[in-house]
This record gives sequence, C-alpha cells and structure tokens, in this order.
Amino acid sequence: METQIIGRVQSPRIIRIGGGVADELAEVLAQLGLSRPLIVTDRNLVELGHVGRVTDVLDHAGIAWRVFDGVVEDPTDTCVDQGLAAFRAGGAGGDFDCVIGLGGGSPMDTAKAISFMSVNPGHVRDYKAPAQIDRCGPPVILIPTTGGTGSELTRWCVITDTEVTEKYNLSGLACVATAALIDWTFTVTKPWRITADTAVDSLTHAIEAYVSRRAFAYTDAFALAAMPAIAAHVRTACAAPDNGPARAALMLAASQAGMAFSNASVALVHGMSRPIGAHFHVAHGLSNAMLLPAVTAFSVSAAPARYATCARVMGWAKADDGDDPACEKLIAGLRQLNADLRVPRPRDLGHQADDDMLMLMAGQALASGSPQNNPRVPDAGQIVTLYRGIW
Repeated sequence: METQIIGRVQSPRIIRIGGGVADELAEVLAQLGLSRPLIVTDRNLVELGHVGRVTDVLDHAGIAWRVFDGVVEDPTDTCVDQGLAAFRAGGAGGDFDCVIGLGGGSPMDTAKAISFMSVNPGHVRDYKAPAQIDRCGPPVILIPTTGGTGSELTRWCVITDTEVTEKYNLSGLACVATAALIDWTFTVTKPWRITADTAVDSLTHAIEAYVSRRAFAYTDAFALAAMPAIAAHVRTACAAPDNGPARAALMLAASQAGMAFSNASVALVHGMSRPIGAHFHVAHGLSNAMLLPAVTAFSVSAAPARYATCARVMGWAKADDGDDPACEKLIAGLRQLNADLRVPRPRDLGHQADDDMLMLMAGQALASGSPQNNPRVPDAGQIVTLYRGIW
C-alpha cells in the first residue's frame, strides 16, 4: 500500500500540553475573547474534584460558569438534548458563549454535539457520517482527563441513538475543538481497568491510522510516535498509577494517536467495536482491545510492510526481522498485551449474541464506513466470523 501524497488536516487553533496546563484555562478563554462557559462533564468527575479544580480557576479570574454534569457513558442523543437545553437556558451571566468539555471521550463528544446542534436544525442522527458538519457552533474547549480517545484533537465524535440502538460517527469542522488543554495530572486518579482500556484505545488509533488506506506522511509521523510510547508505558501506568513519566507519556501518545486517526481515519477494529458498545454497553477501549489481535491477524496479509513497521517501532520485532516474522510478532505482542491487561471476552462479561445479532452488528459496522479503510476490506460474513472468534 503506497502512502498518499495529498493529505487534509484539521486540528484545534490552540493546543497546550503538559502537567498543569488546565490551570491556564482562564488565560485561554481571554485569548479567545470568551467569558461565559458551560462546563459539560459527568458526576464522577464532580466527585473526584476535577470539576472543582477547573471552576476554581474560573472563579479566581472572575468568570461566570455553569455545569451540566448529566453526561453518561457512551453518550446518547437524549443526553445531548439535555445538554443542549442547559446551554440554551443560559446562566446567571447571560447566554453562554462557549462549551468546555471536561472528561473522557463521553463528555468531550457531548460538548462537541451540544455546540454544533445549537446552530444546526433537526436531530443529531441527521448528521451521521458520511455527512460533514461544517456549520460550527460556539467555541469548544476540551480538557481530557483519561488520555485515550484523543477526542480533544479529532474531527470526530460518537453518539448512541436510543431509538435504533446504534452508535454513529459525526464528523466535520464543527467537531474540531477550538482549544485543547492536555494535562496528564488528571489521569493519576484513573483506576487500573480504565488505564488499561484507554491505553489500548490509543494504540488501536495509532495502528489503524498507520495502516489505513487514507494514511499519509503527516499522520504516519503521529502514529509512529504514539505506538512505542504506549507499548513502553502502559504496564507501568497500570501498576503505578502515580507514575508521572508514564502518565505523561500515555497522555501525549493519546493525543498523537488522536491527531493521526482524525486525519487518516480508523478502520475495521473501530467499525466492529461500536456495535459492541451500542448493544452491550462495553466500554469503547475495552471492546477495541477485545478485537485488536484478531482483526490484526485478519488484516496483515494485505499490508505486511506497514504492520511489520508497527512491530518494529514498538520493540516487539527486531529491525532486521523480515515482514512476515515481524507481523507474527505483532500479533503475538498484541495477544500478550491483552493477557497482561486481563482483557476479557464478551462472553466473560455475560454477553450473548446469536446469529441475528451478529449479522445486525456486521451490517452496522459496514455502514459506519470504517471497515472500508482497512487494508483488507471484509464482507459481512467475514465480520460475523471475526465476532464469533472473539466472543
């Protein structure tokens, strides 16, 4: 597969990265001429004190704010509607002029959707990919607290439809944040399972961006930087939650992988992962981890040089290993990583899927468009076989 020469890149206007940059929120708002934010988050982050840390910064600067903390995991159209109502209701200081998404992928994606749905008519499902949402709403400032989704730097968000039980992609300039404050210090409170799952989510972003049919030199650079950092630090971060260097490396890698897949797109793992989340409410990073070794084994024959490079940059294969043995080591390394991170099968979590459900999920995976970016493009029957294999 040859790398494309022409690439199209979208990214935030302001990106600040490092421990403590969340404390610069008021400065960033002033730089953008903003002063009345709605903070979109979830109740867990309120309880952890992360929201208080942000509002203290705003209070010190004399900035009026209001919190919408009704975000749920795998945010739904209903959740977006509730947040949109909060935005339109305004606060004590008047109408809101921006949205701050604080949290993991769910609050950040909800913040994006609240922003663009405030100026676009209809229901959020009306804008699912391949539609491009280019009519932008009020500025969105994103502060990730998990380091995994990369949503703070992407042109994507994912919403679950409660009427048809489907997770769909939303994409376009309206889904690109105005500013991103990427502060690893929030992540030291992440529990073991979430640390593991978000790291594998980032690794999936990086690998899929690198092997995507839409990859090009710009996205390759981000993907190749993210992969070795994740491979080197994920086990340490899980074992030692307060290890600053490991947390910082994973947070940076999540953003690098986010920039890579935002502009090169994800592929088959993500296409198959979303239906698992929609129908069984498995966390996105965990469902990616369930799929990554099997989908990689299915796909390597179509892009052996690219997959071999993934193995080499992560140190799982030697520089002088041929492509075929390097690909074998990549698959073995992914399986070992899943074993070390105790990634379960869906059935281990009590989830059952009959043939009808698997065919429905395969159809939804193909409809998302992501599998068509895969080096080896599957049909519905092959996707069902892959689902059966990981179940």
